[in-house]
Amino acid sequence: MAVRGPDGTGEWISEDGRIGLGHRRLAIIDLSEAGAQPMASARGDTVITYNGEIYNYRELRAELEQTGEIFRTCSDTEVILKLYERNGVAMLSQLRGMFALIIWDKRRRGMLLARDPLGIKPLYYADDGGLLRAASQVKALLAGGVDTTPDPAGCVSFFVLGYVAEPFTVRLRIRALPAGHSLWVDEAGATSPRSFYSVRDTLREAEQAANGYRAVDDHELIRDTIRASVSAHMVADVPVGVFLSAGFDSTTITSFARDCTTKPLRTLTVGFQEHRGTARDEVPIAEEVARVFQTDHRTLWVRGREFSHEQDRLLQAMDQPTTDGPNAYFVSKAANDLGLKVALSGLGGDELFGGYPSYSQVPRIVQLLGRLKHLPQLGRVARWAMGPMLIGFTSPKYASIVEYGTSIEDAYLLRRALYLPWELPSVLESEFARVGWAELNLQERLKNTIHGLRGDRTRLAALEMTWYMRNQLLRDADWAGMAHSVEIRTPLADAMLLHDLSPLLAKHPAPTKRVMVRSTPAGAIRAVVERPKTGFTVPVRQWLIGSGDISGDDRGLRGWAKFVFQHQIQL
Repeated sequence: MAVRGPDGTGEWISEDGRIGLGHRRLAIIDLSEAGAQPMASARGDTVITYNGEIYNYRELRAELEQTGEIFRTCSDTEVILKLYERNGVAMLSQLRGMFALIIWDKRRRGMLLARDPLGIKPLYYADDGGLLRAASQVKALLAGGVDTTPDPAGCVSFFVLGYVAEPFTVRLRIRALPAGHSLWVDEAGATSPRSFYSVRDTLREAEQAANGYRAVDDHELIRDTIRASVSAHMVADVPVGVFLSAGFDSTTITSFARDCTTKPLRTLTVGFQEHRGTARDEVPIAEEVARVFQTDHRTLWVRGREFSHEQDRLLQAMDQPTTDGPNAYFVSKAANDLGLKVALSGLGGDELFGGYPSYSQVPRIVQLLGRLKHLPQLGRVARWAMGPMLIGFTSPKYASIVEYGTSIEDAYLLRRALYLPWELPSVLESEFARVGWAELNLQERLKNTIHGLRGDRTRLAALEMTWYMRNQLLRDADWAGMAHSVEIRTPLADAMLLHDLSPLLAKHPAPTKRVMVRSTPAGAIRAVVERPKTGFTVPVRQWLIGSGDISGDDRGLRGWAKFVFQHQIQL
């Protein structure tokens, strides 16, 4: 855990020895010793250990001071403590930011665990009925003696989706506290996690209000809300940089962030030698953006040998298996080398503004095949007949298009799947795979994610935010950044921003990413606005083939997935 907090360490043990809290500090707000954790309230009735940042802590502090509260520190941590003492668990909905927190309440003889609305910061726990452990990493719990037995549902999730979907982990005895949930623990035991925020409910309320919604100017609303979010995410007592690519999202963030600092904004770009000079090379446009906005820019070129040199450290830092993360790992390493502790990422823009192919492809598949939903046997027969012929030379997904193409949730699974359920026995023991698929209950959970939503755009937004963004992109940003003691902040993945923009997402037609970028100062850069979306790729497969770690027969991400799994889990 040391790399997550190299600036200090602290412990607190209760008088009876039954409660212990520990903390590794990455000092970003209130750099003095007064901001150290675990932090106790003035009366000693409550104690907190917490990971993350509360961006509206100054506003919340001012409100508390008006009611007579007196503060001993300049930290956001103390604000959380006082809010809890005043409002209890209801205070969670007042926090704008990212957090995984634990508060010991001496008066109630209980402990509150909570995680931010979108799941930016992870929180894992293991409860054996007599002892509850919690931490920001699965491996920290394993180091404390938690059973290492693999979880069938977690392992199946990884091979189907390329990530481990909460609340599962790859370890049977460890669970992830779901995003936007809290958990109460006392002498009677742990309650079930309780939700205090839901992406689906936010979008459903937006749909219900959409008929009466009349924005004076969509461009103005987009510009003002994103500017406000970027400004909030710049709150820190240390310099804040930006991870800059050639895309709309990071360019938009850069265009606003440069006005939030008195010194030249520091920006970073990762380029891959294998992409140099091709359409996938993001460096030239990123460097042009940096020139336009006069940032202090650095480009890091990564080659296969750098990957080989860092490969073991990358896999160790990964915590749970994932098919993504090397880009965030290397750009965070560059940020650390430059002395940065905090960097903004464009993560979340595709989910807000429909930037993924899934937003158009999934509804199109359902439109073509939806009438076959009452003939489930037809899909299985088609897959049985076509599968063996297709596996050798193209994606096996084509064999399942009838089986998984008749509903939004199934077509989304088809679009995002790494391995389809019927392929699992090729990578996992058959009975283990069968049990895991049943426990994962993926199709029903995907269906529940969009329950009550009517529009294709809002349904796809709910799916992408709740599954791909939360379980892969945000989790990867956390472990990859923290591997280098760098806090990655996401102004476009922000619950308040989502609330403010959700009426636009429920409109028809909803604004696209081009509308987003044209609403900002970045819209004046033609090279950005006119660039076709290519998607961001990292040449991991080429690197692994070159090093001999996988064979050239492994297609796409599958070879990387098997390689990662072998290093993370030994079945």
